Amino acid sequence: MKPREQRLRTPRAAGLAGTVFALLMAAAIVLVRIAIPAGNAADATVAPNERWAVRTALEILPFAGIFFLWFMGALRARVGDAEDRFIATVFMGSGLVYVATMFAAGAAAGSVLSQPSGFGRHFSYTLMTTYALRMAAVFVFTTSTISHRLGVLPRPLAVLGYLAGLVLLVAGSSLPWSELVFPAWALAVSLHLLRAGLRSPASG
Repeated sequence: MKPREQRLRTPRAAGLAGTVFALLMAAAIVLVRIAIPAGNAADATVAPNERWAVRTALEILPFAGIFFLWFMGALRARVGDAEDRFIATVFMGSGLVYVATMFAAGAAAGSVLSQPSGFGRHFSYTLMTTYALRMAAVFVFTTSTISHRLGVLPRPLAVLGYLAGLVLLVAGSSLPWSELVFPAWALAVSLHLLRAGLRSPASG
């Protein structure tokens, strides 16, 4: 494959992977919130007739993580050699820690379903809201910074990213449904990259 053809396909790869991640992650979050409608999920108990929702969400979560890694890799390929090494390191680190934390929270939540315990619920909830959402905020900040500097994202979308990161960083653990901010931002970025990928061949 020629270098130019590879560059033209990168936005489409990032856009497709990000869209699938956003939809899967949003579906998992909605299913968990259906099963645990209370504001503080750490103290809530999943009703027996709602456990299917949590189990389905836990089945979706690994695939969401896989597509997020693909999204992150395609984004980095889109930026190329012009990236700032310091910000790029934070970008990669926050993304990898986010996925690892989400997987750990999912594993903890799965163990709670089989053997309910207060510690397990608090552990899973803390991983999800205190650590995963903060890492998501750092990922959003760094992605918006790199992409705006290099012209990958327009200014309004970069500003939207900073606002989304601020919500995740400050209000993530105390605001119900705030978990949806991250997949919503990923969907907005992915749709923009898909449009850029579709227009690139024509402009070339």
